[in-house]
Amino acid sequence: MIILCGCLVVVIATIIAIVRSKKPMDLIMAEAKYEMIYNAMGSRALMQDWLMHRSNKTELLPQPGKIAVITGGARGIGAEVVKMLMKCDITVVIGCRNIQSAEMMLKKYRDEEINTGNIDPIQLDISYLDSVRNFAAEVTKKYPKINYLINNAGIMFGPRIETRDGYESQFATNYLGHFFLTHLLFDSLKKAGDEKCNSRIVNVSSCAHLAGDINFEDINYRSRYISSEAYAQSKLAQILFTNYLDALCKRNGYHVQLHSIHPGIVNTELFDGTNLKNLAPWLPNLMFKTPEQGAIPIVHACLSSDLEGKGGTYINNCKIFPTSELAKGEELQQKLFDFTNKLIGVERFGETL
Repeated sequence: MIILCGCLVVVIATIIAIVRSKKPMDLIMAEAKYEMIYNAMGSRALMQDWLMHRSNKTELLPQPGKIAVITGGARGIGAEVVKMLMKCDITVVIGCRNIQSAEMMLKKYRDEEINTGNIDPIQLDISYLDSVRNFAAEVTKKYPKINYLINNAGIMFGPRIETRDGYESQFATNYLGHFFLTHLLFDSLKKAGDEKCNSRIVNVSSCAHLAGDINFEDINYRSRYISSEAYAQSKLAQILFTNYLDALCKRNGYHVQLHSIHPGIVNTELFDGTNLKNLAPWLPNLMFKTPEQGAIPIVHACLSSDLEGKGGTYINNCKIFPTSELAKGEELQQKLFDFTNKLIGVERFGETL
């Protein structure tokens, strides 16, 4: 009841704000539709988090010598993922914009007497393809074998902005930059996997993919922009990519498996400035997961022996969970994969020479 009341307040206030914005009626109706869809999805996901909270756990077993690469690991959910991986004696390469914050995080964890594992922060702006290329080159030079790639960095909602490469920012940050990074690190991931243990690629997606579609005709939403629509597209794209590449690995006998993750409805900075946090600021603290709880299914997808050989799956509260029907479509997966390769000039995925 508390959730429904909070969401109802947000929906009503948002619709009033949209109507008062003096936008064209078709845009007003579309924005109102997405607002209602998101509140319905969010309420459902909050209920799932509550009902499934007992399953949201994983073992942190020693993994000495293993290498993990994570984007956006210096704050929020990512920082908690790094902490858990360090407890497993894993070296974690953090791709982030603020190197100093990652270094301070390492000091904080050492002060907390986490004496295993290590952090190696390297400059990365995941939305900028040249930055991704430079980051990948430095990573592969230092770490020729990578056991885990966690594509975690992300943004949500906000005004329409194009990156330096000319792509809508949510599409570039949440999906395109990670697609390119996976391409550049794919050989290192293949080298780390073997018959006993696959290397793993974990793409942090969202239940928002349920509202997503891929707008191939206007991938950057230049003709009409609704931030929640663009976000849903980027999250659906992550899952389509996950499922396609995992199937490709199986066909070719690569010892690499992929998972997409819904971390839950987590109280992080992503919600700052949203209608939900502006209109019902009490709700996230009361009902949302903590960043630590949101990190657990991500770490589970990396480390769980129960998931060995079960790639191409979507994880929710450490359980394999169904995706949207669109995400399962092999034709759409292939189309997006080919479209993305062409978009960024990749002739053969995973081959960088």
